[in-house]
Formats: sequence, C-alpha cells, structure tokens
Amino acid sequence: MLRLRDLREDNDLTQKEVADIINVSQVAYSYYELGRRQIDLKSLMRLANFYNTSIDYILGMTDNKKPYAKNNDNK
Repeated sequence: MLRLRDLREDNDLTQKEVADIINVSQVAYSYYELGRRQIDLKSLMRLANFYNTSIDYILGMTDNKKPYAKNNDNK
C-alpha cells in the first residue's frame, strides 16, 4: 500500500501542490493515491527526496521513515 496520502496530509499539502512538485496533473496524482494508476520511478524518487524518506517507505515495504544513507563510494 502506498503511503502517499498520509505523507501529503502530514505535511498539510493539497493533491495539486504535490502534483506540481512531481510535474503531473492533480487527477493523475489522485489516481496514484487511490491505487488506480501506477506511479513511475522518477515521480517516486522526487517524492522520496521531497519528503526526506525512502521509496521503500512510500511503497510500504518498511516502517522506517528515515531515508537510506547515501553511498559516496566512487568505485
């Protein structure tokens, strides 16, 4: 289950405001929240960065809200 609605409401945002952040229409974003349309990876990445969390948290694969540490290895 996606946590898009919870994250949006926790941040006192409208669907339109979040839709503008990820560059989709409000209707498309509404469908993401309702599970009627699959969200693309680029939008998931934008949301994770915006909410300072992980994609896994948004997708409900973990209950840990903290984002993963960035790997700075240049190997």
